Amino acid sequence: MSHPHPSKPTKLMFADLGLSSDTLTVLSEIGFTEATQIQCEAIPPLLQGRDLIGQSKTGSGKTAAFGLPILERLDLRGRPRLQTLILCPTRELCTQVAREIRKLGRRHSGLQVLVLSGGVPLYPQLTALEKGIHVVVGTPGRVLDHLTRGKLDLSGIQTLVLDEADRMLDMGFEEDMDAILAEMPAARQTVLFSATFPPSIEAISRHYQRMPVRVTVADDEAAEIQIREAYFSVEMGEKPGALLASLSSVKPESAIVFCNLKVTVAEVARTLRAAGIDSAALHGDLEQSDRDRVMAKFRNRSIRVLIATDVAARGIDIENLDVVYNYDLPSTPEVYVHRIGRTGRAGKKGLTIAFVTSVQTNRLQNIEDHTGNRIEREETPRLDLSPAAAERAPDISARMETLYISAGRKDKMRPGDILGALTGEAGGLRAADIGKIEIHDRFSYVAISKAVAPQAMKSLTEGRVKGRKVRVEFVRS
Repeated sequence: MSHPHPSKPTKLMFADLGLSSDTLTVLSEIGFTEATQIQCEAIPPLLQGRDLIGQSKTGSGKTAAFGLPILERLDLRGRPRLQTLILCPTRELCTQVAREIRKLGRRHSGLQVLVLSGGVPLYPQLTALEKGIHVVVGTPGRVLDHLTRGKLDLSGIQTLVLDEADRMLDMGFEEDMDAILAEMPAARQTVLFSATFPPSIEAISRHYQRMPVRVTVADDEAAEIQIREAYFSVEMGEKPGALLASLSSVKPESAIVFCNLKVTVAEVARTLRAAGIDSAALHGDLEQSDRDRVMAKFRNRSIRVLIATDVAARGIDIENLDVVYNYDLPSTPEVYVHRIGRTGRAGKKGLTIAFVTSVQTNRLQNIEDHTGNRIEREETPRLDLSPAAAERAPDISARMETLYISAGRKDKMRPGDILGALTGEAGGLRAADIGKIEIHDRFSYVAISKAVAPQAMKSLTEGRVKGRKVRVEFVRS
């Protein structure tokens, strides 16, 4: 792989990057004249058809950096045929990327861009694919679903983009990505963007790219990923007490506990519930609606601890995760790397704690050899598991409740409407008592401090939100 390009201190104008006059007109219309560093360094080699690996985070202008060359190279003549696939880790990022490409391609007559992501019905996606598409922006799971059904033809792909590749690996999409890439023509352009470069990303580049240009954009604000890796030496029967004691000591706002088996997930969930810890199990048998409800509560801090297997956690994206527990040590170092990559994001310090039994010391050594990082042994915390002792454990219950509101994006509901209803004269709440607001297509979630949740429920039920009556319920997982 080539070395990173040195940073270029001088700014370039888009007119200097080899783009067509139509594209420059669009950029001028939307107020883009001066290119960001990632755009300066990525657009020229991408226009030449080179493979590229870029280190850059969201907000650096990377969507235009790969989107503009894609648009320049599309053939829009005749019936639309799929020429570009962009894989992203989440539905939200897919929507954002597709919106940006449509905006940049507004002078490309007949341009068809389709989002293929989970959580929405399959039928409209199938109909759009049958009519013909130029660019697909999708999550690996849903793209593979269409591919398996024989509804997606990747034989004409000229450019593949793996956007936020590190997050896709962290979210357990590696097998899906491998299966998708196996169906693509070898003679293609492969573009990979990642905020971080763990060994797993380097391996993907070696495997799927040809002599890529490497572009690294320094980010003064983003600190190096800081994850403190520790382990407890425990036998099987000591694990529940050690987990409770650690949670009571660390008091994380949000933690995920990884287990290797579904039965272990259920056991841990029972243990935490008995100790009065606000937690939920995420398992493969959950309906999508129940899974969404659990994840909304976790993001809203109504649940402090999530217990999951790797399969159940596949495809979830969690920001600001304080601690990752490897309650069971995974069988391969790669899975360990994926698990712990969920903490220590956005410059925050992260913590991971592995539970290692006496027969697993070789497995621990393999992980250290693979990552090149030392995992520090810590004194195993102890906790008497009697019910009385559990009641005396320091409180780590959630401070927020989550409310469901029966109106969403397609009802023209916005976060400000809900905030206004709660903090206005009718609601009377302080903004400090209101947490994350999530707007979905036909419903919304809002996090409320437990102390005032009944008041919020009453004011929303008896009053109006954006001039309409809405149904409001507590979200119970």
